[in-house]
Parts: sequence; structure tokens; C-alpha cells
Amino acid sequence: MENRIFVSYGQKPAEMVKELLEHLNTAAVIPPGSRIGLKPNLVVAKPSTEGATTSPELVEGIIQYLQDHGHTDIVILEGSWIGDSTQRAFQVCGYTDLAQRYQVELVDLQKDGFHVRRVGDLELKVCNELNRVDYLINLPVLKGHCQTRITCALKNLKGCIPNQEKRRFHSLGLHKPIAYLNKAIKTDLVIVDGLMGDLDFEEGGNPVQMDRILVGTDPVLIDSYVAHLLGYGPEEIGYLPLAAELGVGRLYSDPAEVVVVREARSTERLAPTRAVARLARLVEENQACSACFGSLIHALARLDERGLLARVPQPLSIGQGYKGQQGQGLGIGSCTRGFDAYVPGCPPSAKAILDFLYAHMV
Repeated sequence: MENRIFVSYGQKPAEMVKELLEHLNTAAVIPPGSRIGLKPNLVVAKPSTEGATTSPELVEGIIQYLQDHGHTDIVILEGSWIGDSTQRAFQVCGYTDLAQRYQVELVDLQKDGFHVRRVGDLELKVCNELNRVDYLINLPVLKGHCQTRITCALKNLKGCIPNQEKRRFHSLGLHKPIAYLNKAIKTDLVIVDGLMGDLDFEEGGNPVQMDRILVGTDPVLIDSYVAHLLGYGPEEIGYLPLAAELGVGRLYSDPAEVVVVREARSTERLAPTRAVARLARLVEENQACSACFGSLIHALARLDERGLLARVPQPLSIGQGYKGQQGQGLGIGSCTRGFDAYVPGCPPSAKAILDFLYAHMV
């Protein structure tokens, strides 16, 4: 696979991910007979609609694709965060039923032993099950995080270490050990659940509808692109430049690195949470795609964090209903090219929207 990011937009995750994997001919890259590890984010026992955990429909599509192509030795492995039960998360998030239907093994890494892997000056405790996996597919959720700003592929591997090591990671400040852990554990493929990700917190509760799946082989490239989608530069996420320096991957810099396999379309909009609804009051929306609207919400959240929301000119217009129309004020997305000023993109990233709004603040 080329070292790029492949994106599909929509609301049918199983169908979307199979289309992406077929497009990339992923099955041919995996050596025959490999034990394939699927590492979702089941940090808490909450359904994926709350924005914290990986969609079981997405994982079902991956399992179907792999089994249809002769790869049958598949294990789902996860260790929830301290204070929650992985077994309960498997049940609540739909993975117990999924594993039974497809005869896939579930491994609770909270109950696994560990071994030590050394990277530079750090010794890292890694769960033993990782020694049995030949091909690791990392399945993070695209979401915010109250300590590290974002959490996606790199941080998702924190579920592969024992609880005592998770505590130590926090004492070390998270960024360095997260970067080093990704040097110790090789990710072969990243499939990002960007369907419903929480606005700010790893545990869910304020999800933003983004309706997208990302696929790539470079977790640093993926995560630095995700930072861009959420309105951050890679330098604002401490573990990103560290991981790049360690040779885990390279930082996102060029829109040409992103290939859209299925374009954004107008999709069903779900009822917004309280935090999202508050930010949406600044917006005049007319048939906006969820992906575009989600990028705008993330940009407004970044401005809100910085106390700059009151300086944004209002209203902000967004949506396919503005195609071909002339309008006053600021437009978001290529559908609003007839406005006084607009940020191009279909959809634009939160970072592009943020830079555009900074340039037009009153």
C-alpha cells in the first residue's frame, strides 16, 4: 500500500470499510496463515454512538472481508482503562455477540501477562498476546482528549499494556511513553472510526458526527492528519513529533497525501449533544453534510477553548443548499463559493476553517 491516507464518507461502516480494503487489496498483503490482531478502542463500556468506542459494525465489515479472503485466524484484543472492565466493554459495545457470530477469539488484555520491550532509555511492559500476533490492525476512534488534545492510532496502543504500566505512563507525562510504545509495537494497518467521535473527552458523551473512515499504514501520518481535522497543528500534540523523530512514521503536510475513495454526501443528521448544539447556534445551515458540519464544530470548539468565540463574524453559512447562490458574510465549504469569503474544501478540515476564521475575526 502507498504511504497515503484513504478516506470514505458515509453511514454504512461495514460496507465502507470493505470497499476501502478491496480498493487497497489488503488481503494480498497479509501473509497466509497470519494470526491477525484487531485492536479496537473499548476504553469504557459505552456504545459507539456516545463517541468513545469503535463501532462494532466497522469491525464486522473487517472480519467479513478477512474471512472472505481466507484469513480466519483473527483475534480481537483490548484492555479497557483502569476502573472499567474489558469483559463488560466487550458485552456493552457489541463485541461478545460479534465474536460468537464469526467465531473470532476475544482476549482481555487486563488479564494477560506481560514482557518488557526496551526503546532508548525506556523499558516498556507489553502484554504477552502481542507476541502471538503476526499482523496488527489498529482500530482507533477519531476523538478529542482532555490531556493530549487528540487520541487516535498512537494512543490506542495504550490498551496493549497492563494496568500498572498505564499508571506509569501518566506519571511520565503520556507523550514520551506513547511515542516510544509505538516504536516497541509495530502497527501494520490503521483503520480509523471517524463516524462519531467525542468533542473533547476520551470517555464519550459529546460526540460530533463526522461520517468517515480513514485507512493507512503510517500511524504518525494518520494521527497528524487527524490533528489537522480537529483543528490542531502536529506541534500541539507532544507525542507526534516525538514519534516522527523515532522513525515510527512521518508527519502530515500535503493534502495530496489524502485519497478520497467515497465522497461526502448529504447524510442523516443525528440530534446534537448539548455542547455541539451550543456551538451550532453560530451557524446558518442548509443541507450541510455531516463531515463538513463536524469540521466546523471542531473549529468552533478550538476557538471556544481560547476564549475567541465572540470574535467570530456571524452567521457562518454552510451546506449544499447554498450551491450556486450569492451570499453575504462567511461561507464554509466549496458549496458556499458565492459568499463574500469562503473556505474551500469538500469537506474542509477544522484546521483550514480555524485559519480562515482567524483571518476574518472582528
